[in-house]
Amino acid sequence: MQFSPRKYLKTTTEAAPLAVFRLFFGLMMFASIVRFWLNGWIEKLYITPKFSFSYYGFEWVKPLGDYTYLIFILCGIAALLVAAGYKYHLAIILFFLSFTYIELMDKTTYLNHYYFISILSFLMIFLPANVYFSVDAWKNPAKAFQKIPKWCIDAIKLLLGIVYFYAGLAKINSDWLFRAMPLKIWLPSKYDLPFLGDLLQQEWLHYAFSWSGMFYDLAIPFLLLWKKTRFVAFLLVIIFHVLTRVLFPIGMFPFIMIVSALIFFSPQVHHGILNFISKWFSISKQRFDNLKTYQFTAIQKKLSLGIIAVFFIVQILFPWRYLLYPGELFWTEEGFRFSWRVMLMEKAGYAEFKVVNAETGSRFYVNNSDFLTPFQEKQMSFQPDFIIEYAHFLADHFEKDGHENIEIYVENYVALNGRKSAPYIDPEVNLLNFADSFKHKTFILPFKDEIKGL
Repeated sequence: MQFSPRKYLKTTTEAAPLAVFRLFFGLMMFASIVRFWLNGWIEKLYITPKFSFSYYGFEWVKPLGDYTYLIFILCGIAALLVAAGYKYHLAIILFFLSFTYIELMDKTTYLNHYYFISILSFLMIFLPANVYFSVDAWKNPAKAFQKIPKWCIDAIKLLLGIVYFYAGLAKINSDWLFRAMPLKIWLPSKYDLPFLGDLLQQEWLHYAFSWSGMFYDLAIPFLLLWKKTRFVAFLLVIIFHVLTRVLFPIGMFPFIMIVSALIFFSPQVHHGILNFISKWFSISKQRFDNLKTYQFTAIQKKLSLGIIAVFFIVQILFPWRYLLYPGELFWTEEGFRFSWRVMLMEKAGYAEFKVVNAETGSRFYVNNSDFLTPFQEKQMSFQPDFIIEYAHFLADHFEKDGHENIEIYVENYVALNGRKSAPYIDPEVNLLNFADSFKHKTFILPFKDEIKGL
């Protein structure tokens, strides 16, 4: 049967799955914000540091001192409003902007799932997630609809599929599959886990986890799409993410992915979830079951579909930008971020900076702990864009202290996935001759090994 885009765009489905997704997404995000606050991470990661590493092009996004707490408060309130479906469009826009601002304040804290939340919340701006089982629909029955265009739900499925599938493709490399790296480094350190501790010392298990992780990521979107395998696939989602949560400190992400996978189930399942919630909170769900179908206006539909089409083109192509750069991706990290390369590397570095007066030749070495937190110093030591930005910060700092004719050099060594530490940045290069950009960083020394794969 030939696929007809026009016919597909006119296809409708129940709004319940999108309502459940909105509700759980908002609650999960609120819990994440509260958890971040209670752990003291706002102060530790954003207020205490004397210097913040910026994303290229977003240097203007900085922590706001104690006012940084207000951004988190706004983000948490917006998350609750999204969950409730109250003033939804304003709430989801505020959530997207505040969460993304938090993400951009310091790239030291970069995680794939922060990026996932940002782009998912951006996508949700264009979806009618508040037309069913929401405060908006309750207060104004004219805005309540039981059915919505099918593509509104499929868009979320597609984004989840991209995240999983690209993560699987990234695992098709020789370090992950044939050296079991970096799992061979990480798993033995969990020796104190009940029942699993001794097992995690076994090398065969490291390879089993590597290969099964690759197959899981590649297959799970398709297994969730197919009705006959959906339930088993969801059990695999639960097992996989609970296990990763036990083994690795990755916060709320496993629970977010488990809840997100519910979107693949039939509307009947979601109606069951909403019926349960309705009984628990004494909500009359029948008020929303009006058989009405939500229709975008012609302008809304054209604008929303156009933006979403561009959005997915970017999501599909952007992870491949690393092909534009020479050298080993894991070594240079040029094009590594925002490409769903999850937990593929264990890097450790050492970076000692030398400040030189170009005229007199006098020099001194920098104590990084005077300017960076231990976490910032760790991340800086093996990422070239961090090193460049930090070098320029040091130059500005010492110029204000009265030093002249400054040049900055770094003695830098990096170990990647269990290999011996090797020189990383050319020690003869004055880092102030370079500025951060999307161009290849020629001062990175060659990788003396080979990692085969995508």
